[in-house]
Order: sequence, then C-alpha cells, then structure tokens
Amino acid sequence: MKTRTYLIGGIYLAGTVGLLAQNRDYPNVICILADDVGYSDLGCYGAEKIKTPALDKLASDGVRFTNAYSPASTSSPSRYALLTGEYAWRKNVGILPADAPLAIDPEGQTLPKVFKSFGYSTALVGKWHLGLGSKDKLVDFNKTVEMGPPEVGFDYAYYFPATNDRVPCIYIENREVAGLEPSDPITVSYRKKVGNEPTGKENPEKLVLPYHLGHDGTIVNGISRIGWMSGGKNALWNDEEMAETMSDKAVSFICTHKDSPFFLYYATHNAHEPRVPSDAFRGRSAAGIYGDVIEEFDFCVGEIVEALKREGLYENTIIIVSSDNAPMIKEGYNDGALENINGHNPYANLRGEKYSLHEGGNKVPFIFSWPGKIKESFIQEQSFLYLDLLATLPALIGKPLTEAEKVDSKDASALFLDPKAPRYREYIMTQNNSGQIALKMEHWKYLPPRKGVGAELYDLRCDPSELHNVIYAYPEIARKLQNYVEADYKK
Repeated sequence: MKTRTYLIGGIYLAGTVGLLAQNRDYPNVICILADDVGYSDLGCYGAEKIKTPALDKLASDGVRFTNAYSPASTSSPSRYALLTGEYAWRKNVGILPADAPLAIDPEGQTLPKVFKSFGYSTALVGKWHLGLGSKDKLVDFNKTVEMGPPEVGFDYAYYFPATNDRVPCIYIENREVAGLEPSDPITVSYRKKVGNEPTGKENPEKLVLPYHLGHDGTIVNGISRIGWMSGGKNALWNDEEMAETMSDKAVSFICTHKDSPFFLYYATHNAHEPRVPSDAFRGRSAAGIYGDVIEEFDFCVGEIVEALKREGLYENTIIIVSSDNAPMIKEGYNDGALENINGHNPYANLRGEKYSLHEGGNKVPFIFSWPGKIKESFIQEQSFLYLDLLATLPALIGKPLTEAEKVDSKDASALFLDPKAPRYREYIMTQNNSGQIALKMEHWKYLPPRKGVGAELYDLRCDPSELHNVIYAYPEIARKLQNYVEADYKK
C-alpha cells in the first residue's frame, strides 16, 4: 500500500491508496454540476462528435434521465434552487456579479446544512456565483471574505466567485483569496474602470481571444472579461489550468475524507466561456473548441471516479451529474465554437438555448450513479426538476425530511430506484433570468403571457420542438395550467 499526500486548506494530509473501504452506513454524495452543457452534448445523450466515456459509463451502469430540468435557464437561479430547494423567483435571484451580496439566507435550509446535520463533512469546489458579503457589508477581497459558502453549510470551500468571464479572476479558499499578497490589493468594479490594466475595448491588440458582445473589460491572461479589476497579480488563475486545479482539489477532498461520509458539490467551469482547455484537450474533439472543453469535463469526472475506486469508496458513493442550464454557443467571445462545431447540436431537437423558457434552455442531461444500490441500470423517462434534490437525497439515504424542511422541494426518490415509478409532481416550473416561468404537466408545456408575448401551449408528445402553439385548440388545458401558475408562482 502506498501513500499520497494532499493539500487541503493549507494543511498537508496523507491519504492511503489501496483497497480500504469506509466502515459506515451512509453513502458519500457527490453532486457534479457542469456549466452550460446542453441536453445532447454527451455520448449517452446522442453526441457522436464529442467523446465522453467516463460519463457514458456512469450512465450505462446507473440511471439516465431523459426528462430532467434545471430550475432555470441561467446560472445563479439554478444554483440557488439546487442548494436551497426554493424557487429562485421567490427571492428575485438573477445572474449575479461577483460583488453582489450573498443570495442565500444563512439562516435558511440548504443542501450542505442537511448533510451536516447527518454527520457529513461538506465541501464546495468550483463555481459559486451566488454572491458574497451582505447589503450592509459588501465583500472586500483583501480581507476575510464573510457571508459566503461557509455560512450556508460548507465545511471546506475552494471556489471562484462568479463566472470565468467575470472579474475577479481568483480563487477563494474558505474565507481568504488564495495567493493574495497584501502589498498588491484587489480592486473590483462592474460600473467603471479601475486601475491601469489594459482592457479589451482600449487594447484589442493585446487579446489572444477577441471579445464579442460586451466582454471588453480588464484583460487577464490575454482575455478581456466582464468588469474591471486591478491588483492581485499573484492570485490570478491560469485559464488553461482551471479544470486541473479544481479536479485536483475535489480529489484531495475525497481522499482526505474517506473515513467518514462526505457531501461534495463539484461545480465545474466547463463549458462556459471563455473556453480555454488545457493543451491536452485543445483540438482533441471533432466538434471544435466547444467539444474540447466538454471532453475535458468528462476527463475530470473520470478522475473523480478513479479516486473513489482507489480509495474503496466507489460502491458506496452517490454521484449525480447535470448542468446548470443549456449553452449559448457564441455569446461573449469570437472563439470559433459556432463556426467549427462541425454539425454537432447541443440541443437535440429542442427549441431555445440558454436564457430561454423553451425546452432547449433547461432540459439537461442528468445521470445518477450508486453502484452499491443500482444493480441494473435503467432509463428514467418521468420529468424531474433538480430543485427537488433537497428532499430526494435525504430520502434516498434513509433520512427523509419533514414537510416543513423541504421548502419548495419534493421527494422524487422513487424515480431514482424504479423505472416505472409514478409521477411525483403534478407539474414542474422552470424560469429564465428575469423570473418569467414555464410550466410543464405531463406532455403539456405552458408559457404564461408576458410583455409583448401572448400565452403559449405546446403538446410535447407530438411537438417536442415547440413549433406549434395550440393555445386556441386546448383552451381548457391552458386555463388549468394558468390556475396552477396563479396558485403557486404568485403565492
């Protein structure tokens, strides 16, 4: 048996590599959330020009959902709903800048808090995008970062504050900016330029990746971002190393917490723009740069699976893989993704993309793996909204929540164990960034009237691409679904 050494929170710990297994009742839980990965971006969901062997293996040995939905078609609202079990529109959570106040109530229920109450160690590795600090005390990246992941239940956190196309381009470990030198303080603004660093707008000749649609702020690593920053030179991330940095942190947490149950929220930056894969993956896929970063994501998932197997944890670990929303292939940068995607379609036959209320905006891949429990793999066709993980995961491990603890979440655990399980919800609701919603009941999809657009009704059974609005053909269905909107969304 050999020993590897891992760095966690500034302390070196030894992890034994071999056939040791955990001696405890509860399974580990790892929730992997990709960024902007579409419904048909994985091999097990039909991709032919993007190779995802690690994810395909999890799906072939576990449960693959064909009608799973992110709670929103944009990042912050989906992540809020996942971690709190509450619809994000109830708190007006939209896309957040890095200096926004913490969106999650530190006194409220959260997924990591639930697992902590069961005796689990909890960790966040990767993208946060849910605000830091408070309205009364805005975040200062040069001081101890308060009101963040630790306040909502994470024992350990290694994360970047917002998105990889926004400043500040730094990692935070627990409550401190990693690598920050006091003599080089960080200043951040989304309102006006700060400091003297070159920007994409003023210095396009310094760019290695041309910007598109407003990503013309401070240049970091040859890429201009949303917003402006100065200082923190030693703390800046390297875009090409982001995937490796975060997967290493996730593996380190696994190996140093192998003797007791843990909950790990691993939120990758792939395939969000700017798309900058490591040299090992650049040019690797047959779908251009877009496919490259998804194949890199698959590799990182494979690294986590291999770590679990090395430590004897794989059989007793629940792994969930999904995405925060669908992609927009060309949004912030002229990276050639759209031009070189080579016929690959991230949306299958679905209408819409990121930001949309239509199926293409938030129908996402969703894979469930629990080797010690799922002895025969299957495909789950029932609709599932992953806001419901707050109630579902405790039920799966035999610790169901009370109704009061579930918030908006509902127990869907039967869907994870039985391909013929009945519907667990009468309907599901999803949203866009502005809080507008869509409601799905069985094969019906309803979009309430919104500014400048009348109500829409689609029969997904015969029109999965939402091409034909049948609102006038089925007025009684439309009225029924509108009543649900009135009862739930507006309560």
